[in-house]
This record gives sequence, structure tokens and C-alpha cells, in this order.
Amino acid sequence: MATHRRITVGDSGGVCVVRFVDKKIVDSGSIEQLGEEMNSLVTVDKHGMILLNFDGVEFMSSAALNKLISLNSKVKAAGGKLKLCCLRAEIKEVFTITRLDRVFDLRKTEADAITAFKL
Repeated sequence: MATHRRITVGDSGGVCVVRFVDKKIVDSGSIEQLGEEMNSLVTVDKHGMILLNFDGVEFMSSAALNKLISLNSKVKAAGGKLKLCCLRAEIKEVFTITRLDRVFDLRKTEADAITAFKL
């Protein structure tokens, strides 16, 4: 398993639970590293069910959104599922405005998301 600097990775009933280290995901270097770390969950660690828990994330740039879109494509191409949970109202609003709420499976709590993987 790879070492991560921008995320922490755990397991909950076979679901790979990812939490973000940074409260503000805006720096381009950090976003590149974040993208690499998240992509390695699919390409190297072969996780099929990934939950991104945004608890503690206060802000993220559009470049970070692009990394999420790329990750979603990789997960789907590998036959897996990606869900997001615990988004602050401000971040969820960005997903709604950009219509990414139709692309991503957004869940209120981690427990809701983990249950949804089982359905």
C-alpha cells in the first residue's frame, strides 16, 4: 500500500474510506499530489468501492474538482463505485451549480454512503 501525504485511507466493511488532510484544497502542487494519491487507490491498490469523506474540508478549487472527475472516470472504468459524503453546504452548492451533483453520488453521512454501497 502506498504512503499518502494529502489523504488518509481506512477501511469500513470493504469500502475504502478516504479523508482529506488539508482543510483548503487550493494549491496546485497539493492538488496534483492529491490526484496522484487518489488515482493510485484505483490503479495500484485496486480498490473498487471508494468513499471520499469531505468532513473538515472548508474549500476546494475548480482544479480539485477536475481531479474528482478524473478519479470518477477511473473508478467507473475499473468497474467500481465512488461516493462522496459530509460535504459542507458551500461545497455542495458548487456541485449543484456545476451539475456535478448529477455525476457524483453525494451522501449526507459516512454511514449513509457505506450503506448505499451495499444496495
